[in-house]
Amino acid sequence: MKRAVVTDKAPAPAGPYTPGLVTGDFIFVSGQGPFDPETRAMPETIEGQTSQTLENIKAILEAAGARMTDVVKVTVLLTDLSEFQRMNKVYEQYFSQPFPTRTTFGVGLAVPGMRIEIDAIAHVGK
Repeated sequence: MKRAVVTDKAPAPAGPYTPGLVTGDFIFVSGQGPFDPETRAMPETIEGQTSQTLENIKAILEAAGARMTDVVKVTVLLTDLSEFQRMNKVYEQYFSQPFPTRTTFGVGLAVPGMRIEIDAIAHVGK
């Protein structure tokens, strides 16, 4: 069984995907970008974009009945790997020990000005 997770506290999907999906004891959050859910505006700095992206993930998790502390795996996509340390300082504010496992890639993203995309997997079972 799969259950879709959609909330107006995170941006609506820009394509044929579900923002969050609950299956079994796991919640899968699709790659989120730095868009304000109401205005679709995007911060300019990597710090602002990281924070908005993680707020969007947090909103989807909360809509599914989970918290950031339930996250076990994160993938971070950055358009400029030289911004890794600046992103990491913001990222650290959203997670605590033990931190989720993480993979970070340097990539090109389709939306001009978008510097980051993050997806997450949370475990809510026993």
